Formats: sequence, C-alpha cells, structure tokens
Amino acid sequence: MGSPRVVVIVNPRSQGGALGRRWSELADTIRRALPFEVARTEGPGDATRLAAQALRAGAEVVVAVGGDGTINEVANGFFADGQPVAPGAALAILPFGTGGDFVRTARIPKDWAAAVEVLARGARRTIDVGRLDHATRDGGPGVRMFVNIASFGLSGVTDRFVNQGQKRLGGKLSFFAATTRALLAYDNQRVHLVFDEQPADAVDMTINTVAVANGRYFGGGMFVAPEAELDDGLFDVVALGDFGLADFVFKSRRLYAGTHLGLDKVSHRRARVVRAEPAAPGQVVELDVDGETPGVLPATFRVVPRALDLIVPAAGAGGAARAAR
Repeated sequence: MGSPRVVVIVNPRSQGGALGRRWSELADTIRRALPFEVARTEGPGDATRLAAQALRAGAEVVVAVGGDGTINEVANGFFADGQPVAPGAALAILPFGTGGDFVRTARIPKDWAAAVEVLARGARRTIDVGRLDHATRDGGPGVRMFVNIASFGLSGVTDRFVNQGQKRLGGKLSFFAATTRALLAYDNQRVHLVFDEQPADAVDMTINTVAVANGRYFGGGMFVAPEAELDDGLFDVVALGDFGLADFVFKSRRLYAGTHLGLDKVSHRRARVVRAEPAAPGQVVELDVDGETPGVLPATFRVVPRALDLIVPAAGAGGAARAAR
C-alpha cells in the first residue's frame, strides 16, 4: 500500500515567529522522509478548523507543528460534539514552540530530525482524551477536548499572564516569570469537587491549583502528575491545597521532580469524571487547558477512553503500538 495522506498544520507564530522563519528548512527535512500537504494557521482556532477540514477530506495523519497550544487546537479538530470526525486517523506531533509538556509524556523527541523519523515510521498508540464542559467568561457553555492536562486556580491565572506576555523567553522562563507574577496577584480559592458522580464523596477545599491530568507535565516542565498514564481510562487528579508563595519557593523543586505527592498540602486521587465549581457565589476560578484559558468554573471533566490514535516512538509505544502501513 502507498503512504498515508499526511497533512501538516503549521503555526508560523510559534516561538515568537521562529517557526515561520525556519519553515522552508524544516519542511525539507519532512519532505525527504515522506510526502505531505501543508496548512498554515493565521490566528486562534485555525488549527482546529484546518485539522477538521483535512480529516473530512480524507487525511489519515494530521501533524501538529508548534507548542502545547497548537497541539490542543489540532487535537480538537479530531472531534465534533465530542465524537471522532474520522475514526482511525492519527495525530502526530513535530514539537516547536514555547511549551513542550505533552511531548514529554508521549516521549516524542524535541529534536526535529528525530521527531520526523518518528512520524515517518508511523507507530501508533491509542490514548484517552479528556472532555471539558465549562462556563465561558460571558457565562455561556463551552466544550474543549484535551490530550494533556486541564486545571484551574493559579494555573489559569498564570496562563493568562503567559499569553499576555512574551513567549520568546522559552517555556520554563516564560512560565516561571508568569507564575511569580500570578502568585503575587492570586488568593487561594475554595472549590467544591465531586468525583465519579458520587455526591457523598464530594469535598470542599481551599486550593492553589487542581490538575486533572491525562498526561504528566504542565507549566513548562512541572512534573505534576507523575503516575498518570495516557491510556488507563482515568484522570489523575492532583490538588495543590493551601499553597502560598513560601511553599513554592521551598517546594517547587519537588513539583518539578515529581516527588510532591507526599506533601501535607497535596492530595491525589483517580477518577473518570470530575465536577468542579466555586464554593462561594460570584467567585471566578479560571481554567487552564493545555496552556490556553478557555473559561472558568463550573466545569465537568470527563475521560473519553481510547479515543485518539497518536504517532509515537515505537520503543515507547508498548502493546498499544502498531505499524502504520
């Protein structure tokens, strides 16, 4: 059989426009490995629209070129009303951008030539996807799919600051600067959480950030959910409780190392469904979804098991991998 039809979606603005400036050179590397078509984004939401168009037109592999935000947008193009647009099609990633959190969990190399080789080999792993139903800032309903981590609290404020600021510093520096600014502006909030539709199991808690994790990393390399798996049908829900500035100063190393789950102010559990709302009327709790800020609580996070094929390194694909021919 011939090569699969591959559509590459490029965000030329990634890393302060560096991707657009280098695209001709980078495209040559892909072209030497396999034939492809290219679609370029021009603004927010374009990657989702272009991915959906490509899939409906028969693309078998859609490639996200950019950072975590671009990956999220392209992944959203695989679904319409929560249902797959083209069952059997696969998402591939060529990392290039400010954030690189999801590719850490998926073990996709950040080196361009190595990532292109992964794409060309075409090994697949079928992964879970998160569905987030949430309130928009104007009070309407919103829906967002996510492959990595959705969270709320300080993380939502941090991402708003990151997206308002300069990303060309790089992932860790951008997020560190924005986190410091957000810590000074943010007061920990009370939220009401219900797990797996069991009201008797609900909790009210003061939180700094709650991560509803399919993947393991967020925030420019923070190893927030070290036990999360992409295909176990469960979220790892990690709550950083009443953390303050001093906690981040003295314990941030543990958050980046993934050794924080045993801390007194950290809780961890698994669930298929998480419902979250502010505990106090009128309180605004901001969401973060793969580095973007789509809205606020109340929100429901729901696992969609084994919903998306992902192109991964064959050695890291495990039993879920299969060769694409």
